[in-house]
Amino acid sequence: MALLKWTKKYSVGVKAMDDQHINLVEILNELHAAMLKGQAQSVAGSLFKKLTDYALKHFTDEEAMLVAARYPGLAKHREEHHEESRKLGEFVARYEQGDQTMYPQLLRFLGKWLHDHMQGDDKKFTAWMNEHGIY
Repeated sequence: MALLKWTKKYSVGVKAMDDQHINLVEILNELHAAMLKGQAQSVAGSLFKKLTDYALKHFTDEEAMLVAARYPGLAKHREEHHEESRKLGEFVARYEQGDQTMYPQLLRFLGKWLHDHMQGDDKKFTAWMNEHGIY
């Protein structure tokens, strides 16, 4: 059972961003599936690293598109990315310290973050991006 299922309601109207969001959701669901199968210790670490690395790449790519479109809300959006990166960093630190109890909290955080990020934060710039030729 997927923790978060991608649907068109999550689309931000920019293909490159949607593709990255789909990948993030897939990695999140892989991590969730591993935990449900009791494989958190054996595979979750590599999936967690894959997810955090991809999230940071996504932030960089998304910000580059916003710069190219001269999005007026870029500074605020960067702050949101910085805060999410900080929170991810806290989970990375816990993982590196061997804290196996952090996985359920991590999944809740990531599921909520991805949902809110796609539905809220990124939806704010859909019209702007499209009006500036980025689809």
